Amino acid sequence: MKGFCLALGLAAAPAAACDTALLLTIDVSNSIDAAEYALQTDGMADAVLDDEVAEALIEGRVALAVMQWSGVDRQALTIPWHKVRTRADVQDFAAQARLMPRAFVQSDTAPGDAILFALAQFATAPACARRVIDISGDGTPNAGRDTRAAARRAEQSGVTINAIAIESMGLAITTFYRRHVITRDGFVITARRHRDYPRAIREKILREVARVLG
Repeated sequence: MKGFCLALGLAAAPAAACDTALLLTIDVSNSIDAAEYALQTDGMADAVLDDEVAEALIEGRVALAVMQWSGVDRQALTIPWHKVRTRADVQDFAAQARLMPRAFVQSDTAPGDAILFALAQFATAPACARRVIDISGDGTPNAGRDTRAAARRAEQSGVTINAIAIESMGLAITTFYRRHVITRDGFVITARRHRDYPRAIREKILREVARVLG
């Protein structure tokens, strides 16, 4: 019995050592200009440096990565998986995010393809109790795979999708993300234009990882 319990403890160790593998994705499609791209990257950096967020990331030993996406065959993992264990890890990730070059310009919007590419990145992620894709964007699809079908594949794989819907007017993008992008256990946060993105991403990351402290 003792050996059996020890085996169970060893089997559970990888998940216990990391609460969440969190893949942050940003939209770099044709609708995103240089200033809006900077708002996304600086907003991401500022969010993880926030004291409350940084503490939750460290306490949960969260693993972070960043992906950029736009049209068909226009997805790239631009910051590989990054284990957060100390404040220095948080600061290093923030510095990489702030200096991250834009991967694509002049491209369509294919969130379905982005989801499928994102799912494949968990093959190299650390072993964590949860796997989460954060997808943000300011438009509906004009290219690529069926978005809802891609989200269903994420559900079947045990991956949660949450979203930031960047609105310019009304709530059309929020409605689309709620109906077609997030998984049943996911949520959408609305950013009122790109200038509200830094506030939204801080709120979203904190909501995803703060349960570690509670």
